[in-house]
Amino acid sequence: MKILFQILFIIFCSVNLQAQSDNRDYNEELRYQNDAINALKTEISQLRLKIKTAESRERTTSSRISSIDEEISLTAKLIQSLKNEEEKTRKRILELKNKILKNENELEALRLRYKQRVVNSYLKGRITDLERVFSSTTWRQAMYRTHYLKIISEIEKKMTKQIEKLLIKISQQKLELEAALRNNLSLVRDKEKQINSYRNMRINREKELNRIRTDKKALANYVEEKEAGVKQLESIIKKVLEDKARFEREQRIRQQQEALKTKSFKALKGQLPWPAQGRIIAKFGKQWNPKLKTTTENPGIDIKGQPGSAIRTVLGGVVTTITYIRGYGTTIIIDHGGGFYTVYSHVTNIQTTVDSQVRNGDVIAYMGDSGSINGSKLHFEIWGKGQKLDPEKWLIKR
Repeated sequence: MKILFQILFIIFCSVNLQAQSDNRDYNEELRYQNDAINALKTEISQLRLKIKTAESRERTTSSRISSIDEEISLTAKLIQSLKNEEEKTRKRILELKNKILKNENELEALRLRYKQRVVNSYLKGRITDLERVFSSTTWRQAMYRTHYLKIISEIEKKMTKQIEKLLIKISQQKLELEAALRNNLSLVRDKEKQINSYRNMRINREKELNRIRTDKKALANYVEEKEAGVKQLESIIKKVLEDKARFEREQRIRQQQEALKTKSFKALKGQLPWPAQGRIIAKFGKQWNPKLKTTTENPGIDIKGQPGSAIRTVLGGVVTTITYIRGYGTTIIIDHGGGFYTVYSHVTNIQTTVDSQVRNGDVIAYMGDSGSINGSKLHFEIWGKGQKLDPEKWLIKR
């Protein structure tokens, strides 16, 4: 009995030490997973501080709506990250519950087997292993009994180790389950808070939009914001072209093209699928604005479509950039190799990440009005060798 208590004490101590160690490991993993979420929260806080600081100065309607748009874009990204993390946590909770149930059933079966062995041993009367050997009537019987007792001893040791191992494993899984449940609850609360904040921002955005639509000066300021956005996009494309990582991307894209037996971007002029369903409301090149009586340069095409409709890649490649651009809203840039890039702006509900490899027709986002004053649409651009190209010349005729 004393030995049994010692064994249980050792198991209890081992469980606690192992649980503490694994709990620390889980917390470290949790912190690692939440880095992206915390970075987004910091970015939103910095933007809000910037907006608050600027409130003391006179701000145009266009700059206010650009700030709201940027905040909406970051908040939408945060909500999506929280949803993804919540989904992962839910799956982990279910997985842990199933594992705990399986291990507890296994433990119960082992306990019953062990109990049965002890009961049988006492019912039949206990004699020492040495007595069993010496009570043999022949030398052969003694040898068999020695071998048999050795096997029985090994089985008992193995069963004891299995019970100890299962106790430790169940304790560890229960601690992880508790942490996962707490994390899931925190994520749900945070998500609801961000969704409410997002709704309020959308209401404020609509108010600012009404001012722009009815105020000629505000509209002119918005056009200026958009022109500044064009320069911002050109600067981003330039950095992407000069990025040393482009050589590694080129190799990945070539491997993808070989594996999928797809042609290069250059060889598909006039054959690329459309990135979204809808009609063109602004063509590539010079655009006349009847309200302001001015001409502006459109670096791509604008496709008007249903809010929330899918935005798809026109060809496989690697995502280089996901960012907010003034006047263009949330923007995704994809490298297709050979110096060709595609740009997707005004999008929402991003379905990809930077450095992800995408295939032709993959849904990367959905149509939104981020950075737009004319409702949901997609602004689509094609760049080749650092030059803006007319997308209509590259897309399939329809």
